[in-house]
Amino acid sequence: MPPLRRWRPLILLVALWLLGMYWVFGIDDETPLVHSPGSHSVPGQQPQSGHHHVAPVADSHGGGAAENGGELDAKSWRKLPDRFPVTGKLRSLPEVSVGRSNIPKIQAPAPRESETAREQRLQRQKAVKDSFLHSWNGYKKYAWMSDEVTPLGGKPKNPFGGWAATLVDALDTLWIMGLKDEFQAAVKAAETIDFSKTQTDLVNVFETTIRYLGGFLAAYELSGKKYEGLLRKSVEVGELLMCAFDTDNRMPIARWDWKFYMTGSAQSHPRSVLVSELGSLSLEFTKLSQLTGDMKYYDAVQRISDEFEKGQDTTKLPGMWPVQVDSSGPSFTSDNSFTLGGMSDSLYEYFPKQYLMLGGVLEQPKKMYEKFIDVAKKHLIRRASNPEDIPIMISADVRTKLVDGQMASVNTPKGQHLTCFAGGMVGIAAKIFNRPDELDLAVELTDGCVWAYGATPTGIMPEIFGFIPCGYFEDSQTGSECKYSDLKWRTAVRDQYLGVNSGKDPLGSDVEKMISSRQLPRGFVGLHDKKYILRPEAIESVFIMYRLTGDSTWMDKAWTMFQNIERLTRTKIGAASLRDVSLEEPGQVDSMESFWLAETLKYFYLVFSDFDTVDLDTWVLNTEAHPLHRPDVK
Repeated sequence: MPPLRRWRPLILLVALWLLGMYWVFGIDDETPLVHSPGSHSVPGQQPQSGHHHVAPVADSHGGGAAENGGELDAKSWRKLPDRFPVTGKLRSLPEVSVGRSNIPKIQAPAPRESETAREQRLQRQKAVKDSFLHSWNGYKKYAWMSDEVTPLGGKPKNPFGGWAATLVDALDTLWIMGLKDEFQAAVKAAETIDFSKTQTDLVNVFETTIRYLGGFLAAYELSGKKYEGLLRKSVEVGELLMCAFDTDNRMPIARWDWKFYMTGSAQSHPRSVLVSELGSLSLEFTKLSQLTGDMKYYDAVQRISDEFEKGQDTTKLPGMWPVQVDSSGPSFTSDNSFTLGGMSDSLYEYFPKQYLMLGGVLEQPKKMYEKFIDVAKKHLIRRASNPEDIPIMISADVRTKLVDGQMASVNTPKGQHLTCFAGGMVGIAAKIFNRPDELDLAVELTDGCVWAYGATPTGIMPEIFGFIPCGYFEDSQTGSECKYSDLKWRTAVRDQYLGVNSGKDPLGSDVEKMISSRQLPRGFVGLHDKKYILRPEAIESVFIMYRLTGDSTWMDKAWTMFQNIERLTRTKIGAASLRDVSLEEPGQVDSMESFWLAETLKYFYLVFSDFDTVDLDTWVLNTEAHPLHRPDVK
């Protein structure tokens, strides 16, 4: 036998062993998870090099050093070859004709204003800008390059990976407000963020997508695509997130364990995932494909959309998806809780927005929206009795249960600040899907949140409150069922806390004690979470309603909201969350999330801006208020 042939089995064995080592440990030890700034070439441009990386401050997580022996470097990782690569052809973006859109116009004509009205509007706009600069400067001084600053203690916090969340989240706000020098300095700093290192054990794919990927993409497009580093960072984040999609069914791991990923083992899905975290990635990944021409990002999220479409009629409330789903199938049949509030909200928000992001060419998001909104109107959205008899609607929560062998829905009349986005969503959908009757529903949903703001002693809406449901959208606000009386309110309070069969007099002292001990405003049946954490959803819908209707009374509503928020949340460093909005002195909490600068103040500023500033017929705002350019508009 020739010598080479005798050695062939041994050579083959060694080759297989080396291939196995490559599979487990990836490329050489210097290869990061994502390409460093400058090492990834964006189509149409030359790669750059020489960027300085800033390593994040160490946190309390322990961790080993080298990978040998199964130990991992606890603060960095690198990209491994996919264990479950996409087979077959990638899904491609639908073809969109620029300048030939069939989507109906969203914005109303800008209202005419007198010189006095214009001066007042610009004064209000300046007040919002001053508030932004106050918080921005506090962040710069006390927590630069950290995720957040604590507005009372002036300490850095890193709840989102330690990748400077506030900086990235605020980039587009800086541009919109005309703070170009601040923007350029922030872009230069953002280019030094090293996404191959982190301070967290689990990467929240949803939050990383909406804050970081959305933030970079919006800043890149708003600034006229002049800052190429922003697109490079977008790709860097996109590559990071794609690691979470390396699963047997290509559904992403919502809370991605990068340390486990680094072992090279197959990633498995948890049995329970929040539906919004699985279903709210489409805008950002679609935009990344539109800008780079790489279809793998769009393919990743379109697979998710296809699964949601297939499962829409299989749930315990057909047409909607439950709060928790099983992503290993995926399956949507195990949970019986349904809401437009926390843990579900942005799933529904993204249907009309994805339709816009694809230029109105793909019918899928339209069909999914229209099927869901009819179910929500029937089972979740209720008219609310209130002392002013203002026509308002509030979206409640629903649980399903079997009654005599039939699935029935049980409505729990609790309003959430997080559901306040619904007015804007319904309004935009009413325009683009030719559902004109629902524009009034959008107005009344938004007014429901404005009413909840004005009902408290602080003039600020709580996180969660109970209300008096009194019918459907088609019912009259002043009919016998909905017309307000203190007796109706006190009866609802009695039934909530003492029981329907308690026999207590609604006008008696027992009910009075319930009202006073819980600081219940008239019309409120409960204060289930009294906090305000600088949330944007209410002013988001107020802004959209103003742009959709041109009715300047929305500006006055916004100004009242802003004044109360500014008065009670301002600190020496920034703005603080509030502990209890039912008290005239609500108490400040040492927390200022990045969405205060990314969303809340941006929406307030846009209310007092010209209609061509972030025109809703040109831009689609993601759930973190990052504007992404429509592909069908020049």
